[in-house]
Amino acid sequence: MILLAVLFLCFISSYSASVKGHTTGLSLNNDRLYKLTYSTEVFVNQGKGKLQDSVGYRISSNVDVVLLWRNPDGDDDQLIQITIKDVNVENVNQKRGEKSIFKGKNPAKIIRKENLEALQRPVLLHLVHGKVKNFYSYENEPVAIENIKRGLASLFQMQLSSGTTNEVDISGDCKVTYQGHQDKVIKIKALDSCKIERSGFTAINQVLGVTSKATSVTTYKIEDSFVIAVLAEETHAFGLNFLRSITGKIVSKQKLELKTTEAGPRLMSGKHIADIIKAVDSKYKALPIEGQVFQAECKGCPSLSEHWQSIRKHLQPDNLSKAEAVRNFLAFIQHLRTAKKEEILQILKTENKDILPQLVDAVTSAQTPDSLDAILDFLDFKSSSNVILQERFLYACGFASHPDEELLRALISKFKGSFASNDIRESVMITIGALVRKLCQSDGCKLKVTQSQNVPGILGNSEKFEKKEDIMMYLLALKNALLPEGIPILLKYAETGEGPISHLATTTLQRYDVHFITDEVKKTLNRIYHQNRKVHEKTVRTTAAAIILNNNPSYMEVKNILLSIGELPKEMNKYMLSTVQDILRFEMPASKMIRRVLKEMVAHNYDRFAQGGSSSAYTGYIGRSPHSASTYGLDILYSGSGILRRSNVNIFQYIGKSHLHATQVVIEAQGLETLIAATPDEGEENLDSYAGLSVILFDVQLRPVTFFNGYSDLMSKMLSASSDPVSVVKALALLIDHSQELQLQSGLKANIDVQGALAIDISGAMEFSLWYRESKTRVKNLLAVVIAGDITVDSSFVKAGLEISAETETSMEFVSTVQFSQYPFLVCLQMDRAEAPYRQFETKYERLSTGKGYVSRKRKETLVAGSEFPLHQENANMCKVVFPPQPESASSGGGWF
Repeated sequence: MILLAVLFLCFISSYSASVKGHTTGLSLNNDRLYKLTYSTEVFVNQGKGKLQDSVGYRISSNVDVVLLWRNPDGDDDQLIQITIKDVNVENVNQKRGEKSIFKGKNPAKIIRKENLEALQRPVLLHLVHGKVKNFYSYENEPVAIENIKRGLASLFQMQLSSGTTNEVDISGDCKVTYQGHQDKVIKIKALDSCKIERSGFTAINQVLGVTSKATSVTTYKIEDSFVIAVLAEETHAFGLNFLRSITGKIVSKQKLELKTTEAGPRLMSGKHIADIIKAVDSKYKALPIEGQVFQAECKGCPSLSEHWQSIRKHLQPDNLSKAEAVRNFLAFIQHLRTAKKEEILQILKTENKDILPQLVDAVTSAQTPDSLDAILDFLDFKSSSNVILQERFLYACGFASHPDEELLRALISKFKGSFASNDIRESVMITIGALVRKLCQSDGCKLKVTQSQNVPGILGNSEKFEKKEDIMMYLLALKNALLPEGIPILLKYAETGEGPISHLATTTLQRYDVHFITDEVKKTLNRIYHQNRKVHEKTVRTTAAAIILNNNPSYMEVKNILLSIGELPKEMNKYMLSTVQDILRFEMPASKMIRRVLKEMVAHNYDRFAQGGSSSAYTGYIGRSPHSASTYGLDILYSGSGILRRSNVNIFQYIGKSHLHATQVVIEAQGLETLIAATPDEGEENLDSYAGLSVILFDVQLRPVTFFNGYSDLMSKMLSASSDPVSVVKALALLIDHSQELQLQSGLKANIDVQGALAIDISGAMEFSLWYRESKTRVKNLLAVVIAGDITVDSSFVKAGLEISAETETSMEFVSTVQFSQYPFLVCLQMDRAEAPYRQFETKYERLSTGKGYVSRKRKETLVAGSEFPLHQENANMCKVVFPPQPESASSGGGWF
C-alpha cells in the first residue's frame, strides 16, 4: 500500500491536505512522466435494450502525460503535454466473435495510417486553477481525430471543492456541479445547458415531437487524498411522443487510470507561456476545446439523380397507398437536404406529369434554401397548366415541420403577384396564415417578416377586403394563424356577417385556446346563440354554444343554454340536448358545471330532456394508454325537413398537456328544402343552394371544396353527377421531423434523426335522391404511414448505428344516410376503420470506413383488426352497429393507426 501511495502521489495533486477546502483542480509534480491507460466506448441500442445487446465500439490506448511548465508566480498555472500511444479499436460486444468487423485488422488499417499518426501527435493543455485555459494542437489535422483528443483532454479539467460553475470543454460552455466526498469527486454536467453550435430542429407540436433526456456524470476516484482514476459516463435517450416503440439510447463511457510513474523531462523555464509553446514546437496553434463539426465522407453513394431514378416507380399515383412509397419519400427527402439547387431543378424539369406532384411534395418538404429556390424557380403561378403542382407545393408548405422566415417571405411575395387560378391565390393566403402560426409558436412572432404589414390582412387591416370571397379567404387564413389580434375582427364578422361569413368566423373562434375566450368574447357568443340582436343560422348558433360550453362556462351561461332547449327549432333542440349529454357522458370539463345547473328542476325535467329528432353529437375513444389518448367525435345537424345541414367529424390526439387536431372533415349543405317542397327553418329562408366540404389536417386548415353553389349549379350536377367521390386532398406529407447532432464528451459525433410521413387521400361525396327521398354523405380517408428513427455514432473511421421504423396502411370511412320519406326520418351514422397491417423493423449495424460491416435485422408484423365505432342511430333496422373491443395495438402506441 505504501508503494502504491508513492506511485500515485505524483499524479494529480501537489496538495497534501484532504479534498475538503481546496478550490484548485488537478496539479502534476515536476520532472515526472505519468503512464496511464485510456479507453472510450460507445453503446447504441433501443431505449430499454440491454447493454450487452448493443452495437458499438471501443477505442483504447496508453497515454503519457508530463508537466512541461509551471508559472513561477503561481503553482496552479501549468502546461501539460498529453500523448496517445498504442491505439486499438475493438467491439464492445464480446459475443460478436468471428463476426467482429475488427477481427484480423490492425489499428493502422482500421483508422488509416494518416489518421493514426495525427491521433498519436501530442497536444498541449494550459490549465489555470484546474480549468482549461487553452488547448494547443496542430492545424489541419482531421477534425474527427482532433475531437477524440479534445475528449481525452477535457477529463483533466476539474475542481476539488463542491459547488456549481460553468466550464468550457468539448461539450461547449456547460453548467457543472461538483460534489466533493472523502474518496471521490463527482462532476455532474447539465448537458441541456451546454452552448455549442450544432445543427438541428424538432417539431413545433409536441404530439409529433421527440422527448429526449441526457445525463453526464464523471467520477474522480481518490485514494489517500490523491486522484487515481477518472470514470465518465454520458447517456442520451430519446422517444417519439406519438409512438413509444420508436426509442433509442446512446451510452458513452470514458475511463482513465494511472498505472505508473517514472522520471520525466525537466520543467521548462520562463514566465510567458507563448514562449514555452513556441520552444516546444512553433507549429502548435491555440484551438477551441469545444468539439468541432465534421462531415463524414459518403463513398459510393448515389447521386441525387441516380437515387431518384431508383425510387420513382414507388411514387407512381397507383402506389401511394403503400407504405413503401412513404418510406422512399422519407429517404429521398434526406438526400434532397444535401443537394444543390441545380441538381434539384434538373430533376423537376425532366420528370413527367404523373410523378411530378409527389416530387414537388418531397422537394418542398426538404425545407432547405436550395430546395426552396429550386421549387420557386420551377413553379409558375401565372400559368394554369400546373395548378395541381402549385396546390401540392402549398400543402407541403402548410405542413412544414420547421418553417423559416424565408419561406414566409417568399409566399408573401407570391401573393402580391398575379395568379392564373383564384383558388391558388386563396391557398397562398391560407398557407401564409399556417406559417405565421408556426413561426409564432417557435418565437418567430418577433421576426421582422411576421411583424411587417406585408403579411396582408392577417396582421393588417381586414377592411381592405370588400368582396365576400376575399373576406372568406382572410378568415380562413386567420383560422390558421390564430393571432390574438384577430379576435375582435372575428367577433365582428360572427355577429354581423351574413351566413357563411358568420359561420366561418365562429368556427375560427372555436380553434382558439381557452385563455383567449374571455368574458367579453363570451358576451358576444351568448348574443349570437340567443339571437339578441339578429337572427342567425343554426350552424352559427350551435357553434357559438359549443365555444361557450368548452371554455369555462359560468353557471348562468350554462343555465341559459339549458333553458333554451325546447324553445329552439326542432332539430336544433335535439342537437343541443345531444351536445349536453355528450359532455356529461364523456366527462368533459364543463360537465361539473352542467351537473350543478341540472340540480334545478326548471332546467332538468322531462319536457326539456325528451326532445325528438335525429341530430346528434357523440365523442368516443379510438385508443387510450396511460400517457396518451386518441378521440373521435361526430356531430351532425339536420334541418327541420330532414336534409343534412352539417356533418362534422373530428379526430384529436392527446399526449400529456399537448394535443393535435389530427383531422376535421366538415360537410355542409343549405338551401335544399325547395327540392322536396319543405319549409326552411327560421333565419334560413333565403339561403342559396350550396354543398361543400372543409378539411383541417394536422392543425392546418385547407382550402374548402365546393360540390355545388346555386340552384342552377345544383340541378346541373344532379343531372350529370355520379356517385364518384371528390378528392379534397391528396399528398405525401412530412409531419414528424426531428434532427439532432450531438457532441459526445468522448469526442465522437452522434446523430439522432426521427422522421414520419404519410400518404393521404381524403375524398368526399354527397348523394341525393328525390326518387328514394334519401341523402347520403361519405368521407373516406386512405392512409399509409411510416415513422423511422436513426441513431449513428461516428468516429470517421468506424460507425455504429440503429435504425428503427414502424409502418401501416389503413383507411377510415364516415358514412351518414338519411331517409326523409317520413318523420321522424331514419338516420344511420357509421365510422369504420379497415383492418391494417402493422410492421416494425429494427436494424443494428457497425461499419468501417473501408466498407466491412456487421448488420443485425429484426422484423415484427401484426394485423390490427378493423373496427366500427359507435356514433348514433335512430333506427336500428337501417344500420347495424357493432362495438367490438378495442385492439391492443390501437392503444398501446397512443396513436390511432
